[in-house]
Amino acid sequence: MSADPHPWARTLEGLHAQGWARLARGVQDRHAAARHPTLATVSAEGRPQARTVVLRGVERARATLKVYTDLQSAKVAELRASPFAALHVWDSGAHLQIRLQAEVTILSGAASAAIWAELPEHGRSAYGSVPAPGTPVPAALDYTKIPDPSAFAILSLAVTEMDLLHLGKDHRRARFRRAADWAGEWLVP
Repeated sequence: MSADPHPWARTLEGLHAQGWARLARGVQDRHAAARHPTLATVSAEGRPQARTVVLRGVERARATLKVYTDLQSAKVAELRASPFAALHVWDSGAHLQIRLQAEVTILSGAASAAIWAELPEHGRSAYGSVPAPGTPVPAALDYTKIPDPSAFAILSLAVTEMDLLHLGKDHRRARFRRAADWAGEWLVP
């Protein structure tokens, strides 16, 4: 019999630590699965909206994540109307699905200026376009990218719930909640 490749999945503590470790790796490693999670919000019409984002920060002690965005984007309008989001990562190397629920704060202007100042010039070009992101245009390249610090925003996600599913010889699933001081509970996968 071969050794268990993921012994961390056997305990609630191990599974929880691995979930946070995989998220943190996404910030440091451009090739990590958590680098490009899926962020979901709800439109004004009540329809789910999902898109790939780049994970820019993880603070396990505060249970927060950071994502950068254009202040003119639809996701910002959706989050202003309802400041809740879900984040999803599938990490095939760990056989681990990470699903998070979060309350989102939008930081812009003076609150995001220090991060803007640290962005390389090529990174700044993602924030600021004419017309605004999502606007219909007559042809594919009928827009201009103009780096604009007033269009730069940071989405600060305060994680409220983490649902982890490990697929192995025996599947294991657990949920961890901020309201329960991150005490985990096993769930049927």
